[in-house]
Amino acid sequence: MSRNKPSIRPAMSSDGVGGRIRYFFARALLNIRQNVLVNVLAIGTITLALLIVSLFLLIFVNLESTTDEWSGKIQVTAYFNTEPTPQELSAIMTRVKAIDGTDKVGYVSKQEAMKRFRDRLKDQETLLEGVPADVLPSSIEITLKRNSREDAAMEAYVGRLKKVPGIAEVQYGEEWVRRFNTFMNFLRFVGALLGGFLLMAVLFIVSNTIKLTIYARKEEIEVMELVGATRFFIKAPFLIEGIIQGAAGAVLSLLILVAAFFGFLHSATNFVNFSSSVSGLSFLPPLYIAGILAGGVVLGFLGSLTSLKRFINNPQ
Repeated sequence: MSRNKPSIRPAMSSDGVGGRIRYFFARALLNIRQNVLVNVLAIGTITLALLIVSLFLLIFVNLESTTDEWSGKIQVTAYFNTEPTPQELSAIMTRVKAIDGTDKVGYVSKQEAMKRFRDRLKDQETLLEGVPADVLPSSIEITLKRNSREDAAMEAYVGRLKKVPGIAEVQYGEEWVRRFNTFMNFLRFVGALLGGFLLMAVLFIVSNTIKLTIYARKEEIEVMELVGATRFFIKAPFLIEGIIQGAAGAVLSLLILVAAFFGFLHSATNFVNFSSSVSGLSFLPPLYIAGILAGGVVLGFLGSLTSLKRFINNPQ
C-alpha cells in the first residue's frame, strides 16, 4: 500500500497540465498491467455488449436498405384516354417531371402495354386471339423519390398529377401502399424500442462490471485520499482506464462482427438458394462504425464515472 505514495507526491507537485496528463495516462496503463484479470473481464463485457448492439444495427441497416429497395418499386401509373402526339407527350412529361417528388418517368405505348400483357399470360396467349393490339391504353410510369413514398405524400402527389392536362386516370395501388407503409413503420418502432432497451441493458451491465474492477482497488483509492489527493486527481486515471477499456471493447466487437459478417457471406455463397439473397447485404456504414467506437468510449467513461461516485463520495 505504501508503494503508491512516491508516485502520487511528485505528480501532485509537477508543473504544467502536460505533466499531469502524462501522469494520468501512465497511471491508467499501470493500473491495467497490475490488474489484468479484472480489466480483461471489463473489456470482455464491453466487447460482448457492443457486439450485440452492432449486430442489431447491422440487421437494422440491411432491413432499412431492403425496405427502401422495395419501396422504390412502388410506381404511380397515369393513363391517357387517347394516344398523345409526340409534342403532347413531351409537354406532359415535362409537366410531370416538374412535380415535386418525381424521380423517374417512363412512357408505355399501347403496343408495349399489350406486349407486357402477353408476356404475363405466357402459355395462354390464345386468349388474346382477335383482340386488337391497341386495346390497352398508353400510360406513363412514375417512380417517386424516397420522401414522397409515404401515404400522405403520395396522395398529395397523385392529386397534383391528376391536374396535368391529358391524364385521364391515375393508379398506384392505394391499399397495398398503405399496408406496406404501416408495416414498415411498425418495424421501425419495434426496432427503436428494442434498441433503447438494449442500450439501457448494456449501460447497466458495463457500469456494474467496471464497478467490480474499481471495488477490487478500493484500498488504493482510500490511500490516495489519505495522502491528500484531490477527487479529480483520484478519478482521472480511472476515467482514462475506463475510456481505454471502452475503446478496446469497441474495436474488438467490430473485428468480431467483420469476421462473422464476411464469414457468413463466404459460407452463404456455397448455397445457390442463398447466394442471390445475401449478395445485397452490406456492412455497417462509416457513420455507424464511428458511432460504435464513440459509444465504447462513452460506455467506459460513464461506467467508471458512476462507479467512482460511490467509492470516492462514500468510501467504504
